[in-house]
Amino acid sequence: MCAAGALALTACGGGSGSGSDSGSAAGGSVTLKLVAADYGEKESNSSKTYWNGVATAFTAANPGIKVDVQVVNWNDIDTQVKTMIQSGNVPDVLQTGGYADKVADDLLYKAEDVLSADTRADFIPTFAQAGQVNGVQYGIPFVSSARALFYNKAVFQQAGITQPPATWDEVRKDAELIKAKAPGVTPYALPLGPEEAQGESMIWELGNGGGPTGKDGGYTLDSPANVDTFRWLKANLVDPGLTYANPATTDRKTAFADFAAGKAGMLNGHPSLIQMAKDGKVDYGVAPIPGKSAPLAATLGVADWTMAFKKNGHRDQIRKFLDFAYSKENTLAFDETYNLMPVTQSTLHEMTASGKHQDLEPFFALLPQAAFYPLGDTTWDAVSAELKKSIGTAVTGDPAKVLGDLQKKAKDAVANK
Repeated sequence: MCAAGALALTACGGGSGSGSDSGSAAGGSVTLKLVAADYGEKESNSSKTYWNGVATAFTAANPGIKVDVQVVNWNDIDTQVKTMIQSGNVPDVLQTGGYADKVADDLLYKAEDVLSADTRADFIPTFAQAGQVNGVQYGIPFVSSARALFYNKAVFQQAGITQPPATWDEVRKDAELIKAKAPGVTPYALPLGPEEAQGESMIWELGNGGGPTGKDGGYTLDSPANVDTFRWLKANLVDPGLTYANPATTDRKTAFADFAAGKAGMLNGHPSLIQMAKDGKVDYGVAPIPGKSAPLAATLGVADWTMAFKKNGHRDQIRKFLDFAYSKENTLAFDETYNLMPVTQSTLHEMTASGKHQDLEPFFALLPQAAFYPLGDTTWDAVSAELKKSIGTAVTGDPAKVLGDLQKKAKDAVANK
């Protein structure tokens, strides 16, 4: 789908208010600089096509405001944006993977300064909250993902399993049956390698009432619940040979590829695994992620973000543009173009009601209850990097020691920020 055809819209509210710091476009045109990540895998489906369509339609409705679009691939965007900021060539609007470091440097407008009340009210509440730092929203969610349990129906049938597991004990019992009756298949694909160990570990921790942080927002990496989680994984999946021999060196891409090749019985996955499974002709099912005693009430949610920079003083123009960009028509076009999940209630309702996205329906149901990494903490990037490097060793070594060492590093990061 080409997004540009759905964009003949007028801008939403967000005109000048008292105390504006941005000036008016009445005396001449203002050009907003938009820098965005590229979600396309090749030139023919680059996100530049989408954003150029949005920019053209927006300027047609707001002749005094032009939008200069720059789309950068994911490998380079963080480095290029850092260079822009250091050189004073700061964008007005940035769409990328994280925002907290920009808040720490006091570079961003608050969300309430650059979004109308109607636009802000449309966000799924858990996603809006994940954009907050110290109770103030700066990060504006752009697209989302959630995690669910994928299982191979043919492998389950071969093993005599009639329904997906709902608890950890059922995961273990099903994995034992798969090992006995489906030789050559990894019963449960557990990727705790450096690609995304912080994600897989948090999913399991959530299933035991744990997680990387406590209710006060402080790090709790070595909490009793988390240590118990990794002891369970070690004793029930790793030591009995029901997963990879060394999960700490196994990345998500390997687990996904194994599942798509029919070589894994079950794993935690996100919507991109749907097409991989179809391409591999795997008859798959999707279910809520099992927890220790019941399926997870809140699964892991992931979001990419938009943010608005203060430096150029274009607050009112940014507000008009963002209200326009976050209209249902535009967000729906982007989500459908790239098979991504929505962050607004109106788009979620549209995608749910249309009947065109049946593969995604299990994920739609999970989005409103999503739990997030502590994205608003400026130390999270450093802590997450440490988790990626070593948390996987907690299922082969001493969980209490591994998590204790990580907690110390997290405390050091907080003390030095």
